[in-house]
Amino acid sequence: MTVLTERPTAPPSREPRRRATGLLDLVTTTDHKKIGLLYVFTAFGFFLLAGALAEVMRTQLARPNQHLVSAGVYNELFTMHGSIMMFLFIGPMAFGLANYFVPLQIGAPDLSFPRLNAFAYWLYLGGGITMVSGFLTDRGAAAFGWFAYAPLSDAIHSPGAGADLWIVGVALTGVAGTLFGVNLVTTIFTLRAPGMTMLRMPFFTWDMLVASLLVILTFPVVAAAVALLFADRNLGTHFFDATNGGEPILWQHLFWFFGHPEVYIIVLPYFGIVTDVIPVFSRKPIFGYRGMLIATFAIAGLSTGVWAHHMFATGAVLLPFFSALSLLIAVPTGVKFVNWIGTMWRGRLTFETPMLFCIGFLLTFVMGGITGVMLASPPIDFRVTDTYFVVAHMHYVMFGGSVFAMFAGLYYWFPKMSGRRLSERWGKVHFWLLLIGFNLTFFPQHQLGLRGMPRRVDTYGGGRGWSFLNLLSSVGAWLMGVAMLVFIANVWVSIRRGAPAGDDPWEANTLEWATTSPPPEHNFTSLPPIRSDRPLFDGRHPELRP
Repeated sequence: MTVLTERPTAPPSREPRRRATGLLDLVTTTDHKKIGLLYVFTAFGFFLLAGALAEVMRTQLARPNQHLVSAGVYNELFTMHGSIMMFLFIGPMAFGLANYFVPLQIGAPDLSFPRLNAFAYWLYLGGGITMVSGFLTDRGAAAFGWFAYAPLSDAIHSPGAGADLWIVGVALTGVAGTLFGVNLVTTIFTLRAPGMTMLRMPFFTWDMLVASLLVILTFPVVAAAVALLFADRNLGTHFFDATNGGEPILWQHLFWFFGHPEVYIIVLPYFGIVTDVIPVFSRKPIFGYRGMLIATFAIAGLSTGVWAHHMFATGAVLLPFFSALSLLIAVPTGVKFVNWIGTMWRGRLTFETPMLFCIGFLLTFVMGGITGVMLASPPIDFRVTDTYFVVAHMHYVMFGGSVFAMFAGLYYWFPKMSGRRLSERWGKVHFWLLLIGFNLTFFPQHQLGLRGMPRRVDTYGGGRGWSFLNLLSSVGAWLMGVAMLVFIANVWVSIRRGAPAGDDPWEANTLEWATTSPPPEHNFTSLPPIRSDRPLFDGRHPELRP
């Protein structure tokens, strides 16, 4: 029989306050679960916008010499597509899931600073709206790439308000991310339930902790960098202006000191999702808990030393050092793959939709890792830099390493958030459409890069061997668009009349499944004893306790 530990409750108020409802509740809430849902829906909205921009670009490139949009508009599209995906979608989606589930996973009633949490969300939303509002200005949105290299991003080469709005948007989202990181780290260190030691925390919580530490380290750097760029553009300074004694290469150092750890800030939370989901559908504990933990910290530490991985072609960095570090970071990532496979090995696997997306993550991310090792070799990097080979690599790492795992998490946690299950039938349709469409889109781009097609071109001539591969890539992009429509329809129908999920439909291991679906405002009425990293499994199988 499971013994429940009652949580202390606050004495009832003499005069209960009237609670806000509807839109006013969303605007004023400090409940971490509602703020988490705001992050999730906002980030997914930006994801759809970025996807729509990509569909326009791929439609233009489907055939040679097409001019669906002008060259200037195309530059805006690829700049804003990359900026939205990097700054407004992948990271904030992880922040939203962490907002909702980290307090539940550690048995906490809320985040440490609820009002700061709400403030960070509204800063993020304001920054996102500011960034994309450049499309409404006379000269259009920013058009210098999501990396904003100087001197392309100075006032001469990129005049107009759209570029300044991009800078302000990046600064606001950077501050929001830093505030969220401080809040989450404080929560994990101070609000864990009795028995929830650090070595009993679920891996999503662990990976969010490490990612938050990287956020605190690197987001202020990019905020400072865009502040200097804004000063160059508007206040007459010359930090990045070579004609007046500045250093354009300084921008790359500052940006990539943020930008390469950002890759791991983005993927580490999704590593955590996969690490929590695979054991549930393998009916086994995670293989090598401490080894996974050491690998996580190794990835975080090495990520701060490989920023010049993106600067080999500049000739301004020490190639052997940064090449060696870039190769070395593949080792702890490989350890994680061994542990994920070891968890599934001889397990009683079931292939519900969350597990399928985890397998899709493994297949696609390993491809990005292989090409990443190739690009860590300077001679290969010199050959394919600024070609579609790099585009393919980046999407296999970022999309393959994040979006497939994100959908695994959404299908896994949707019952907890809504009390209903998503349709398994349509979930599997969504998975196969996305997996086939993704590989059809980006795998041919490796060959396009090897054939010399440069990235960021708005059109191309025929007779170069690029036409058929571009058509395949565009068909894959359209297929991915269909997959997103299937997912949206699945969510819409399931929220309205999906099958009731119950409190723990997956027979999961971690603490968020110990409360109702959806959870009450205070999260838990009682908590099970926490004696391992699988407290719910321990409660279902008391005979296996040591």
